[in-house]
Amino acid sequence: MVNSAHDAADDGFRLVVTGGGTGGHTYPALTAVRTLQDRLAVSGRRLETLWIGTEDGLEARVAPAEGIAFTTVATGKIRRSSNPLKMLSAANVRDMARVPLGVAQARKAISDFRPDVVLATGGYVAVPAGLAARLCRRPLVLHEQTVRLGLANRQLAGSATRIAVSSESTLALLSAEARSIAVVTGNPVRPQVLAGQGQKAVEALGLRGFDGRRPTVYVTGGAQGSQQINTVVAEVLPWLLEHANVVHQCGPDHVETLRQRAASLPAESAGRYYVSGFVGAELPDVLALADVVVSRSGAGTLAELTALGKAAVFIPLATSAGNEQVHNARHLQESGAAVALEGEVTAQRMRDALGPLLADAHLRQAMADRARAQGRPDAADRLVDVILAAAQAATAGAGQHRVG
Repeated sequence: MVNSAHDAADDGFRLVVTGGGTGGHTYPALTAVRTLQDRLAVSGRRLETLWIGTEDGLEARVAPAEGIAFTTVATGKIRRSSNPLKMLSAANVRDMARVPLGVAQARKAISDFRPDVVLATGGYVAVPAGLAARLCRRPLVLHEQTVRLGLANRQLAGSATRIAVSSESTLALLSAEARSIAVVTGNPVRPQVLAGQGQKAVEALGLRGFDGRRPTVYVTGGAQGSQQINTVVAEVLPWLLEHANVVHQCGPDHVETLRQRAASLPAESAGRYYVSGFVGAELPDVLALADVVVSRSGAGTLAELTALGKAAVFIPLATSAGNEQVHNARHLQESGAAVALEGEVTAQRMRDALGPLLADAHLRQAMADRARAQGRPDAADRLVDVILAAAQAATAGAGQHRVG
């Protein structure tokens, strides 16, 4: 039987984290863990964390590297289709059959660890662990990064104590029951992202040819780059460099092609173009330097750019789960906080989107201000508030039950 509260002499707080597969689920969870750890330390308490994930997800590398205890459970990937019959594919049936095993494994892990709260941030692994939290009568806090609830969080909503969402517009999309336990926290952003200094990027990357009188555009397709974004940027590059400095994070597989493209440019223009396969520790400073960002519209990217207040041109990934990137980009475009380019993105459409922003500093600033109004730089603290409140409510409820 799971104890409802730890011994009074125990000043620790136990948290089970589940979620991952991608950075969009993993990094918000990690940021929440670190923020909770810092919050507890102020009052002399310690945090003990167990991360339940999959052996091949990003979390399997991130959690151990961060010194967080990690265990795996069986899970299955549900392959989506608009045709319900195709959802009953042999692969889906086989993977769904693994979920009960994963629930049993997660139930044992949670029962042994005795967490105060289970935090689920999405991804397939969150389903068995979230269901196990309910079986173990542990408070379950869901966090949703995107505008619409992801598949895992939709399946777990009925088991949740609280549902933390990243956007006010999500509330209208929830059932009445889910809305009654929902709270808008925003999507946690790593603190270092908010502390960048543009001049440091100039120095670290050696951007000596950059012209301070021109705005700077940061182009990124994510860690692996994007062939779609790289191709259209290459097509508009001569025009773009007439109006801006450009930092282009293109992905390791594309860097040589783009460097060859840059080599054909006039020396003055080429000096305003910096291309790299990957931007790592310099990212906060690059973001601080950027006046406009061209990127995909994943939840993490939106959280960072709105927290910073950056004008953006989004090119949503059409194959994202549940079409979430399109929904994310549209949400910001509707509030005038970004431009969303859906479907086929041609050089002309890119020029039409970027041209007004590069030509008019006031227009850029107005879009940046609207983006900042959508941002929640304190999202990690808000989520920690929800976690601690869920634990407190569970302890109070257990106490009342004993008295009764």
